[in-house]
Amino acid sequence: MSAPVPLVTHEPVRTLGREFNLLWLGQSISNVGDRINVFVVPTVMILLLHASAFQVGLVGMAQYLAIPLLSLVAGVLVDRWDLRRTLIWCDGIRVAAIAAIPVAYGLDVLSVPLVLAVVALANAASVFFNIGYTATISAIVPDGERVRAYAHLEGSRSVAEVVGPAVASGLYRLLGVASLLVDAASFLFSAAMVRTMRPYTVRPARPQPMWARLVAGVRLNWHDPVLRGTILGTTLLNMGGPIFVTVLPILAYRGLHLSVPTLGTVMSVAAVAAVAGSLLAQRVSNRIGAARLMPWSVFLHCLVGLGILAAPALPGALVLAVTLSFYGLFMVWYNVSTAAVRQARVRPADQAVSHAAFRTITWGVIPFAALLGGVLVELLTPHVGLLDAARITMVGGTLIGVLFAWIPLAPTQARLERERETAGAA
Repeated sequence: MSAPVPLVTHEPVRTLGREFNLLWLGQSISNVGDRINVFVVPTVMILLLHASAFQVGLVGMAQYLAIPLLSLVAGVLVDRWDLRRTLIWCDGIRVAAIAAIPVAYGLDVLSVPLVLAVVALANAASVFFNIGYTATISAIVPDGERVRAYAHLEGSRSVAEVVGPAVASGLYRLLGVASLLVDAASFLFSAAMVRTMRPYTVRPARPQPMWARLVAGVRLNWHDPVLRGTILGTTLLNMGGPIFVTVLPILAYRGLHLSVPTLGTVMSVAAVAAVAGSLLAQRVSNRIGAARLMPWSVFLHCLVGLGILAAPALPGALVLAVTLSFYGLFMVWYNVSTAAVRQARVRPADQAVSHAAFRTITWGVIPFAALLGGVLVELLTPHVGLLDAARITMVGGTLIGVLFAWIPLAPTQARLERERETAGAA
């Protein structure tokens, strides 16, 4: 008699739960809307409103100004509010704000100041949403599953970066400014998904006065040497990255004379690498460790930005596609590894206020960096021409990260590895 054939069993695929899946679905759709916004608003500014480089930088600043102004207070308030309702209200405000741009255009009253005000309002709502969103992940996802959860979320964001620009350029050709209504609808869908989730919340065991919570959030980040390292590294990165991103559409449209469909295709092709990065993030993190991944990913992210120097010697669309591909891939790795390291060191009740302090400090420099990018192009153009002014400005921004951003992250990596070795020995 032949030996019995062993029964082959398969380990069931683990899921992150119904609540996470609803949140993930809502964010996946609204991420596509975000890419439409990011593509269409600068296009409208440059091609329809004929905004100057300074005005483009000013709107870029408005996209981030609420972060240093509101994040700390938002962290304290989100601590006290119902997280689910907070996310729904923030999505509702963003629906109204984004829809105002096509409505104003239809009424022939659209202007740069109006775009500035709308962008600022939408960003203010995003500050509250993002802090509540981070606290929500901590509330509904177990500790050991958060790297996987963030890999899922980064994957969705990266997919949105692939399809978003192509969708945005196609919608813009068909609908013009009205394409922003699709962005508004994506926030409406996100609100509906959060509304479908079961109620949840995480509150501090002992409610503290607002000022005490503000101070606690800063102290949590500064007293822990690992959290402090991530703050310093991310802040330095954010001094240069927004300059690069703000000037990019100016370089593409006015310096390299790319069309709207060409730029949309370039950005979609480039984002394929970001999708690959999100799919590989957990595997790379498991192989080399999240601690080691942080400094190397931020260094490489900035280094590849120098690729823009190859244009116009090489075709501009090709140069931007290759450069942005690796630029996005390494940024995904940095986001995933940093989020996992930070959340592992902060208890759930302090996630909102800790993340608020982190965003206030690290993102606080972004609006001024974005404005600086526009100002530098404006100042350099009369002397070297717009193409070289854009390239010089973007290279200056990316060199900040190459030379400085990795410096505080290297000792952070070493400390995390020592802690892991100590824990293993114990």
